Amino acid sequence: MKSSGKHWDAIFSGTEDSRLGWFEKNASKTLELLDHIPKWRDSTVFLPGAGTSILIEELLNEGVKLVLNDISIKALNRVKNRLGDKYEEINWLCQDIAQPIQNSIPDVDIWIDRAVLHFLTDEDDIKAYFENMKSILKLGGHAIFAEFSKTGALKCAGLTLHRYSIEEISEYLGPSFRIVSHFDYTYINPVGDPRPYIYVLYKRGD
Repeated sequence: MKSSGKHWDAIFSGTEDSRLGWFEKNASKTLELLDHIPKWRDSTVFLPGAGTSILIEELLNEGVKLVLNDISIKALNRVKNRLGDKYEEINWLCQDIAQPIQNSIPDVDIWIDRAVLHFLTDEDDIKAYFENMKSILKLGGHAIFAEFSKTGALKCAGLTLHRYSIEEISEYLGPSFRIVSHFDYTYINPVGDPRPYIYVLYKRGD
């Protein structure tokens, strides 16, 4: 089954954040990579699959400007309710990230994908995703990917995954992106199951 807004709306409507299979109490691993980027707190950051992640508040608290996208309007509305008046400071999108991004979205300094790319299994969708990323990421900008590794689970949220190696992500990005830092990380989900991830930070050439 292909990822769809209806599928994710059903999940976010029926499940508390703390019981979601990808719930994190903090975003320390993402922040660890952000600390390799000079002056990242002065950046505009795009989250292609924001969900209801606590990363949103952690970035806002650091003073960054945010562009948030999710395929689920239910997820975005939950975040808006959680943020209160702060949500007015954010650019919001609700779309399949493999579809063209609106022209009104500003170019961004940092693209952060935690567990979004691996839900795209169609080759055309994967290529469109990377085209979208390159269309709004500034030259000299950075991209962070946190995806299920080749040893990770075959499915998540009832959907088949495309698991990744760093080499495969690098191939899709092309030679203008260089690796700044990377590590393997095994996330333990709320029911205690291990989920092996790769985390990697790239810089785009100027």
